[in-house]
Amino acid sequence: MIAHLRGRLLSKSPSQAIVDCNGVGYDVAISVSTFSELPAEGAEAKLFIHTHVREDQIALFGFADTKEKYLFERLLTISGIGPKLAITVLSGISSDRLIGAIRGGDHATLTKIPGIGKKTAERVVLELKDKLDDLAVPMTASTGPHHGPVGDDVLSALVNLGYPRPVAQKAIETAIEKTPGVAEEFETLFRAAMAAIR
Repeated sequence: MIAHLRGRLLSKSPSQAIVDCNGVGYDVAISVSTFSELPAEGAEAKLFIHTHVREDQIALFGFADTKEKYLFERLLTISGIGPKLAITVLSGISSDRLIGAIRGGDHATLTKIPGIGKKTAERVVLELKDKLDDLAVPMTASTGPHHGPVGDDVLSALVNLGYPRPVAQKAIETAIEKTPGVAEEFETLFRAAMAAIR
């Protein structure tokens, strides 16, 4: 299976890219967000690839980053969502907003995406809500307080270790409240947050 392509970008549109790898042009379906990340035509492009095989077709779906590819593959596990609808979903909303909407059970945001009705939105939330914990989302006003790049890195590390996001956020806040200077170094803040969790 093809998992990654690197080559000269022959052409691009908001839904398709053609990448020349050693004389072979690969036709890749892409999302609007991946389109905006691609370089100018003629430059070298890199895409993470999901190869979708059917009886009558082999289709390539390309992504600018592994987070978008992971979301695409998670969407495919849901009944009623095929690769074309999954790429449409990722074109209609940013990865971070999609993760936030799924985690928050925000059906209203999901149903604004073309092709996603109320029942599909409910299935997406029900089936994926607890399967996206390993995807770190940059903290914004809506997702909680922001403690700079060091705080974000520590939050990501704690979530990757298996701590629930709210618990990790609270531990970081507690550590910074006790000793404001700890937020300057990753290791210091990480140790302080771990101590706060215990």
